[in-house]
Amino acid sequence: MSRRKPLWRLFFALMAMVLLATGCGSKTMNIFDPKGSAGEQQLDLVMLSVYIMLIVFVVVVSIYVFVLFRYRKRKGDDTPPKQIEGNTKIEILWTAIPVILLIILAIPTVATTFSLAKEPPKDDSIRVKVTAYQYWWMFEYPELGIRTSQELHIPVGKQVFLELEAKDVIHSFWVPNLGGKTDMIPGKTNTMTLDAKKPGVYEGRCAELCGAGHALMNFRVIAEEQQDFDKWVASIKNPKSQPVNAQAQEGQKIFSQNCMGCHAIEGAGMKVKGDKAPDLTGFGNRTMIAGYLPNDKESLVRWLRDPQSIKPGTKMPAYNHLDDQKMNALVEYLTNLK
Repeated sequence: MSRRKPLWRLFFALMAMVLLATGCGSKTMNIFDPKGSAGEQQLDLVMLSVYIMLIVFVVVVSIYVFVLFRYRKRKGDDTPPKQIEGNTKIEILWTAIPVILLIILAIPTVATTFSLAKEPPKDDSIRVKVTAYQYWWMFEYPELGIRTSQELHIPVGKQVFLELEAKDVIHSFWVPNLGGKTDMIPGKTNTMTLDAKKPGVYEGRCAELCGAGHALMNFRVIAEEQQDFDKWVASIKNPKSQPVNAQAQEGQKIFSQNCMGCHAIEGAGMKVKGDKAPDLTGFGNRTMIAGYLPNDKESLVRWLRDPQSIKPGTKMPAYNHLDDQKMNALVEYLTNLK
């Protein structure tokens, strides 16, 4: 008895942890609440497989319970039950049923796979090249002539054809509310099509272990009405990248001395345009810093001072050599990039 009590306590503790874990997470990372066509089709497949498994479970349990009571041993009855070994009809039946169930699941699975892999018409879709790095994302719109980082803007109700590439190791593009995962392999271009039926901010993740900073390799998909998307495109094409005051002017000088070799800022009037790190054009309008921290001055100082403590493995160096005055000037310049 003394051994059983700890085991039962451990069992109930584990069950409690499982129940608590089911309440964790974000509403914008829920495959059971799809907001796009791809997510809806994939959820239909998931539910079909669940229904099939439930039917199999109910049938098997029902037969088990029936046999358990119908053929239980009774007092005074030592007659052995009828043996069915080698019964051809029964063997054909329990072989045919799984085959039929697999066919029922396979037909819509194959049809959905081909449907999702189909490239949408160019006239009625947007093309975006997505490039994954350790540990950030680049989004390029070749038809619009713009690019951005960490936040993918898309118009509501329009298909977005994504060309997925990786520059260093294997990554995986995943926006749970909009569709499933697609691997990103160096030297290979994979594709997928997404759309959003409602405006909103949808969380994205790298779903492939890609290094120390993998858990924080986050991005966002911002779905907007067409007019709002057009305004965002116009702001990227004609950004406000010049200093807004004397402090920001000093910050621009500090940026050119320390950051310009890696980061790019359109409209900043600088000769060198970096491409080794996230594009910072319109940085002040973004919702997050490094895909993880809220975009405010305090978080930006924290990131610049010690990025390794926030996202291990990032190639971003620490700027501890800047005193408070220079740091504040740099932050003032970056936060006013619109």
